Amino acid sequence: MTDNSDPVSDRREIRDLLENWVVWRDAGHWDRFRTVWHDDGVMMATWFQGTADEFIRVSKEGWEKGVSILHFLGGISIDLTQNRAVSQTKMTISQRGDVEGVQCDIVCTGRFYDFLEKRDGRWGMVLRQPIYEKDTMVPVSPSARLELDPNLLIRFPVGYRHLAYIQTRIGYTVKPDMPGLKGPEVEALYARGANWLAGGSL
Repeated sequence: MTDNSDPVSDRREIRDLLENWVVWRDAGHWDRFRTVWHDDGVMMATWFQGTADEFIRVSKEGWEKGVSILHFLGGISIDLTQNRAVSQTKMTISQRGDVEGVQCDIVCTGRFYDFLEKRDGRWGMVLRQPIYEKDTMVPVSPSARLELDPNLLIRFPVGYRHLAYIQTRIGYTVKPDMPGLKGPEVEALYARGANWLAGGSL
């Protein structure tokens, strides 16, 4: 592979892409949101795993039904090798909804771990795999009394336990082995990222 890139320009384009992902997805700008992905892009999340096009479709359906999932970004780290990159972005996922009859806010802190590639002069996302580090659930009204089903709560890893709880109650099937702050799942993800930068396949 020929390295015909400008690292400064590439990092700026990647950062724009990562920020646009969040703004356009949360605003429901679906046509613009599609442009951050390559055609073979894949999204992995607690409640969905599949192609970018399918992710856009189900996100739009949830949006129209009133499902409220929002994102906020922090620092971004980019590892760049020729026309490939792996980025890590500090983020929060915020979801509001009914939990056992109580309106709640669930906030999950973690990182977006992204596999990117420059094709025909354009950077695009090939795979997004969030890392879920910790989460909380708080009633919107401070006077509300919330009681959770402990048997459901304990089914999921500590990094996204409460997020999985509300998503299961909504009707989603939640993946139970997503990467967290530590453990074999996140170590395997780091190894996969190193392999991608070295020219390996996903």
